[in-house]
Order: sequence, then structure tokens, then C-alpha cells
Amino acid sequence: MAAGIVTTDSAPFRGILDGRPAVVSEIALAARRLIFDVLPQTVEVVWPAQRSSGYGTGPKKNSEQFAWILPHAAHVALAFPYGAELDDPAGLLGGTGAKVRNVRLASLADVARSELRTLLEQAMRHRMPPPPTAVTVGD
Repeated sequence: MAAGIVTTDSAPFRGILDGRPAVVSEIALAARRLIFDVLPQTVEVVWPAQRSSGYGTGPKKNSEQFAWILPHAAHVALAFPYGAELDDPAGLLGGTGAKVRNVRLASLADVARSELRTLLEQAMRHRMPPPPTAVTVGD
């Protein structure tokens, strides 16, 4: 598995956006801001080789992270490791995996949906250990 970088600023995250269209970068940055708004103490891990990042209460991908951002060429996927177990009355979650589900973000309006924030709030409490007491990353 590729090594991840536990970040303390936005530079590693911005690095995975290199070469992506401006609109995709804007959507990814907005999704990242939303995650930190929902949980300011979020631990961010960036995987440069995979061009993705994870968010949680610790750096462990499978046991301490509640969301992943995956910027693609035309959209951003916001994935939830235990998405299949989340309540999703708005039907935002897609995918057919046993556990992982994702929301396809194609615009800033998609990021601004209150239902997305609700999913993140639910995910950060689902199967997650307590968050660290200090903010771990800034803009």
C-alpha cells in the first residue's frame, strides 16, 4: 500500500489536484472545507500516488476514517468507508460494494446540499473512535 502523508496544512492535498480541471479542484477544496467544518479536529491523510485523501479521527484508513475524497477528471467522489450502513433518505449514496458508498460531486451546489452535511455528520459518529482534542490541519 502506498504511504500516506498526515497533513498539517493544505499543500499535500492541493498537490493531488495538480492537473485536474479548475472546477474539479474547486469542488474538492469545498468538500474538504465541509469535512473540516463538520469536524474541525479531523485528521487528514493524503495519498499522493493514489491521488486521494482520507478524513477521520486518526490516520488508519480502515478503522479511523469516515470519508475519502477522490478527485477525478470531471467530478469528485466523496466516499464513505461504511456508507452501506448509513441512513440515506435523500438517496445521495451510490455504489454496490459490501461497505463503501460514494457521492458524486459534479458542482459546488452538490457540496452545499444539507443532506451531504448530514451524511458526513452521521459518518463521523459511525464506528469512529473519539477525535483528537486539537485541530490537526489548516487551510
